[in-house]
Amino acid sequence: MDNIITLRAMEPEDLEVLYGVENDDTLWSIGSTNVPYSRYTLHDYIANSKDDIYADHQVRLMIDNEQQQTVGMVDLVSFDPKNLRAEVGIVILSQYRHLGYATEALSQVMRYAKRVLHLHQLYAYVASDNQPSLRLFQKCGFQTTANLKDWLYDGTQYHHACLMQTFL
Repeated sequence: MDNIITLRAMEPEDLEVLYGVENDDTLWSIGSTNVPYSRYTLHDYIANSKDDIYADHQVRLMIDNEQQQTVGMVDLVSFDPKNLRAEVGIVILSQYRHLGYATEALSQVMRYAKRVLHLHQLYAYVASDNQPSLRLFQKCGFQTTANLKDWLYDGTQYHHACLMQTFL
């Protein structure tokens, strides 16, 4: 891999990056967010996050490249400690896409989930027409295990999604 990245906890300095991603309505159709977040709410989230998946049932990690630029974020959410699984989501800022950062970040978070969290599986919901994301998850060993009709709503129409899983 030519691109060395670092996964790290959120810092107060990440507020503007987080604000930009959470309020980018072009991303709302591929996730569960459909309302804008205030800087105050996001500041509070950063300040009060325990950075402990057992306490928060989620963890958000920032992705930095070799030049220490934040290029995106990767989340483990819906953590289920009983069944040892979590949902994974990843966003790479538009100017850094197609440079290999997503593949490396997803690979690193998979190793973290296995070695540190001892998870059995990770899963993701991916829009059926989101070919770059489908390729990313397939490249990292995820398989489509279900096709979900009308799973995602973008405000005007429904879109099908794939449930993708990998076992660690």
